[in-house]
Amino acid sequence: MAYLFPSPEWVAAFKDAINSNEAYRKSAAKWEGDFYFIVTGKGLEEPFVMYLDLWHGECREAHVVKDMSEKTPEFIIEGTLDVYKQIFNKKLDPIRALVSRKLKLKGNLGKIMRSVKATLDLVNSAASVPTEYPS
Repeated sequence: MAYLFPSPEWVAAFKDAINSNEAYRKSAAKWEGDFYFIVTGKGLEEPFVMYLDLWHGECREAHVVKDMSEKTPEFIIEGTLDVYKQIFNKKLDPIRALVSRKLKLKGNLGKIMRSVKATLDLVNSAASVPTEYPS
């Protein structure tokens, strides 16, 4: 079964994928930080926002956000559906997407750059979720 990205079901499957990824658990053992990931663009009626709370190699919380004032995450990453699709299909490196500003970042890029392996393992978790995209 494939999950539509973005959707609440995909977010739940992503959380499960993160928490079952042993490589991520190890590479992110010292990571502490939470995120809003914002998806915009063609095929979406409005921006889609998901919240992830990542703590020492575990995803403690993941859900769709309707009101962005509900949390004040350390990082906000925004990109188009097409950019996320390229990253999840491993056609675009997530660090390169941040540095080239294909993904817009609010937060400390240096902290992310010190955790490249964890970032790549997080993307591998996303890539492992069977995914369909709106056309």
